[in-house]
Amino acid sequence: MARDPRYNPLFEPIAIGPKTLRNRFFQVPQCTGAGSGKPGANAMHREVKAEGGWAALCTESCMIHPETDQPVADVSTLYDEADIINHRHMTDSVHKWGALAGVELCHAGGLSNALSSRAVSATAHQFVTPWIPAAHSYEAEDGDFLRLIDLYREAAKRAVQAGFDIVYVHGTHGALPVQMLSPYHNRRTDRWGGSFENRARFWVEVLHAIRSVVDGQCAVANRFSIDQLSGPEGVETGEDGLRFVEYITRLGLVDLWDVNISSLHEWGEDAAPSRFQKSNHQAPWTRDVKSIAKVPVVGVGRFTDPDEMLRVVRSGQYDIVGCARPSIADPWLPRKIDEGRTDDITECIGCNQCIARFEYGVPIGCNQCIARFEYGVPIVCTQNPTALEEYRRGWHPERFAARAQDELVLVVGGGPAGLEAARVLGKRGYRTHLIEATTQLGGHLRNVAGLPGLSEWMRVVSARETQLRQMTNVETMLGTGMAEAEDLLSYGADRIVLATGASWVGDGSGSMGHAAIPGVDAALSAFATPEQVFAGKELGKRVAVLDSDGYFMAVSLAERLADAGHDVTLITASDRVAPYTDFTLEAANLRRMLREKEIASVTGHWVEGAHVANDIQLRLFDVYRAGSRRTTTPKAGQAPRQPGTEASLLSCDSVVLCTGRRSNNDLYRALRSRAGEWEGAGLKDVYRTGDCLAPRYIADVVFDGHRIGREIDSADPHHALPFRREQPVWGAMTGA
Repeated sequence: MARDPRYNPLFEPIAIGPKTLRNRFFQVPQCTGAGSGKPGANAMHREVKAEGGWAALCTESCMIHPETDQPVADVSTLYDEADIINHRHMTDSVHKWGALAGVELCHAGGLSNALSSRAVSATAHQFVTPWIPAAHSYEAEDGDFLRLIDLYREAAKRAVQAGFDIVYVHGTHGALPVQMLSPYHNRRTDRWGGSFENRARFWVEVLHAIRSVVDGQCAVANRFSIDQLSGPEGVETGEDGLRFVEYITRLGLVDLWDVNISSLHEWGEDAAPSRFQKSNHQAPWTRDVKSIAKVPVVGVGRFTDPDEMLRVVRSGQYDIVGCARPSIADPWLPRKIDEGRTDDITECIGCNQCIARFEYGVPIGCNQCIARFEYGVPIVCTQNPTALEEYRRGWHPERFAARAQDELVLVVGGGPAGLEAARVLGKRGYRTHLIEATTQLGGHLRNVAGLPGLSEWMRVVSARETQLRQMTNVETMLGTGMAEAEDLLSYGADRIVLATGASWVGDGSGSMGHAAIPGVDAALSAFATPEQVFAGKELGKRVAVLDSDGYFMAVSLAERLADAGHDVTLITASDRVAPYTDFTLEAANLRRMLREKEIASVTGHWVEGAHVANDIQLRLFDVYRAGSRRTTTPKAGQAPRQPGTEASLLSCDSVVLCTGRRSNNDLYRALRSRAGEWEGAGLKDVYRTGDCLAPRYIADVVFDGHRIGREIDSADPHHALPFRREQPVWGAMTGA
């Protein structure tokens, strides 16, 4: 199909300095978790996007010297010849598709942890980084600033050698240039501080240094937090923000402005989860930049809708549409618009299962997709299971190996894993039947998307429904009721994929213990699993929500119940509510919500028993109540520490159990028990996927469904094929 002509403005070329973008789609600096140590993964991740029509692909934060290393955040480096070689692979990979390559040069100043180099960074004043206890910077002298400027200059030379087209100065998320501009971090009284011009001096000199090296060869981009959301204790749009844009514009030092908002401590205000911020939420702070800048402006806003992208460009908000998370969710987004396939766009859901890394509960790192990067591993994506699998598994988001043989594959269960398995099998040409017991696709995700702020998560279902409807070799059957082993054996399928999901347990067992909590039973009216709450089980006025899951379910149900007028107390053994949301950048606002809605929380405690009478008495204990001293003589049958016995009582009318989940695998076990009948039924094998194999996050069950679809004709589809590893080996490097 041809492109809809109304989208033509999105495909007009635009010059940035000596370079030209082929269209208005720009992947801004984005972390992958691969860093410089996995050049194959980094390069192919960007290359697939270049093939998909993105005009420019940028690295993540690229540290310019070991004194500002961030080893726990696995970002890029541009220190030496080895880095030049690795980055050259990325630039060559995107250039062959006609795209530009950008590098974001970064010095973190007082935010550097330098845990690898053991260096100490210079900055405006000595202060301790908020992210690592006792990691201090030192107050720079005049000569230190000159040395730092030279570090940028030398890194820019290496960027040219590596083949980059765009050289960024990283001035967001608290990096050194914005530290120097901020009146909060920079209170010096010499030529590097005090007046606006003095606070801007370091940044100006860095831009001069970079331009002296790259002028005429590369575009110079400035990435700027125009508002740090800290009021007068940081850069503000209406004060130094727009003033700085005007100042640098007057000096003519920049070919491209990349603007955003970010808080030093909460960069989730930039890479905001959809629970709290919708698309283009940064516009009120950033939209006036274009009226001042005399060069193109790019900005982000989790743009996924082509019509909104068009409005952004036509309205004059930005010249170029910047994306990070949307480019991960659909690497071919521009190409699909160009080819008239807008219905095929897979939209980011803003779950942030894909972004940074935390230290001591505070986020570090750079741009998007988030939670796995927070753990120090490559990113994943709920919508795009091929993200960062392009190199190591050879997976392409839009290309699939043809089926190995003509077979009928029956997929049982229309939740996220089943939908993805059916989609991939259909793409490969298999005759595929998807059966769902209920009258709607989506599985448990339909309930999840009804929780406060999570409606966009239904895109996981709608995107796959759309693609399945387009495949003539895939048949979807709804309302079939719960399948039995006999039904499946007589179906006539060559292979069966079971995506029957998982259920919350009703006895209180979970990560705090495999045994049931005495007195807890969801068969009683006093207790309810999340499924029972969604189904409408009646709850009393005072509700206790038990959480040993640690992610969104308990805190979201607590909010929903509070909105419905219940008095809610959330109980968790963790030292903070919903600890996994620290990694998805939701935690701070979720905890503010708890206070605003007067939802009580009891942390660091768990339940050792429940007594049901006129009301429910929960017996709570401090998880650290055992003695700190361990016995020096082990004795069989005796705990090594003196057990604590202290407990307190909490009265409530109902208890919601967000404690643990178990796979719904009875059907699998029934089929396995009748394996002797498979050959006669023409059945070759039965596989479990998604939560049916093991309860996991949505991104992981989608990945699992994708994998079984890709590998169903491998020698052993029950287990993943080996993947390529990029690792240092004594005397050599592998993975090249």
